[in-house]
Amino acid sequence: MNDTQRKPLATALVVLALLAVAGCQTPQASYEKLPPQTTQQLPAQVSQQLAAAQADPAATTNHNDAVVLREGDVVKIAFPGSPTLDTTQQIMRDGKISLYLAGEVKAAGMTLAELQKVLLERYSPNLERKEVVVTLAASSFPVFVTGTVLRPGKVLSDHRITALEAIMEAGGFDYSRANLKAVMVIRRDGAGYKTFKLDLKKALNGKETEPFYLEPGDIIWVREKFSVW
Repeated sequence: MNDTQRKPLATALVVLALLAVAGCQTPQASYEKLPPQTTQQLPAQVSQQLAAAQADPAATTNHNDAVVLREGDVVKIAFPGSPTLDTTQQIMRDGKISLYLAGEVKAAGMTLAELQKVLLERYSPNLERKEVVVTLAASSFPVFVTGTVLRPGKVLSDHRITALEAIMEAGGFDYSRANLKAVMVIRRDGAGYKTFKLDLKKALNGKETEPFYLEPGDIIWVREKFSVW
């Protein structure tokens, strides 16, 4: 092979090497979006989780919308004219907070502004300065996990989490039955749903993948191996 032939070959090898390196450095998406009609074929256990999510209006509120309080959230309540009344409260499982003078107040399902208005009405006779400020100190993040996991059910987190993290919070996979390459995520989208299929086997095998972050109210369904669906 002469020098004229070697130069194009060397150039091609360099280009191929650069493409290979770029491919290794770029995280590859480990999920695909499925057509809308997919959710019409869901088994009963997943349909039940969809019903549970619909019954929890706070869970289906998108994190980009106005903040809607939910069970587990922590609110800070300040009274600028009466600082001795200042308090920090976590919303209990029944959706209420318990306050000095005001007693129990329903907070779950309200926006910060709505709760602020209710508290101002409750405390108004005791305040010289008619002002109450409610802020969100910490927030819960509800998702639902079902299928072949050890502890299926509702998972609450105080931060945005990935599908894999939510599954681990639910006790992890039942590895003898779980289809790690076809984990489904069902997400409310207006009046309907969007469905995604995730390949979590890549992440568990140590391969570089793009994390799939969940939104409040998402349902993660870990399907069984050899499922006909």
